[in-house]
Amino acid sequence: MHSKIFESYQSNDRSSLIPLLQDVQNIYGYLPENALRDISDFVKVPLSRVYGVATFYNQFRLTPLGKNIIRVCRGTACHVKNSANILFALETELGITAGQTTRDKNFTLEVVNCIGACSIAPVILVNDDYHGRITVKDIPKILKKYQTVNKTETAEATK
Repeated sequence: MHSKIFESYQSNDRSSLIPLLQDVQNIYGYLPENALRDISDFVKVPLSRVYGVATFYNQFRLTPLGKNIIRVCRGTACHVKNSANILFALETELGITAGQTTRDKNFTLEVVNCIGACSIAPVILVNDDYHGRITVKDIPKILKKYQTVNKTETAEATK
C-alpha cells in the first residue's frame, strides 16, 4: 500500500520517522492508522512511539480534514475585537471544538495566531475566503454559504 513511499527510505532507520509521516500526510491529508502501523514496522519503532511523535507535532493530523477549513484568528487585533466570541459561536453552531471536524466532514475548525488581516478584525478564513469585521450574528449566514455550495456540488455530481 505504502511501498512507493518507503522506496526512498532505508528500513530500520529511526531518523526517517518524521519524513515518512510527512510524506504519508502529504498523500492522504492525514495519518491513517494502517499507515502508522506500516511506518512502525518499517522503521522498527513501537507503534506507541509513532503515535507519540504524530501527536506531539501540530503539523500532523490523525483524522481527515473537512471540505471547508475555517480558521479563526486569535491574534491581538482580533482578540481585542472579541474573536473569542466568534470562536465560541462557531463551536456552538457546528457542534465541535477547535481542532475537530464535523461528522458530515463538511467543516474543520482551527484556531490560528494571526491571519494577517488585522485591519478587518475580527476575521476568519474559510478555505481561501476572508470574512472580516464579523459579528456572532454573521456566523449562520457564513456557514450557510458553504453548506449551500457543497449541496449544489453534490446535486450536480449526481446528475
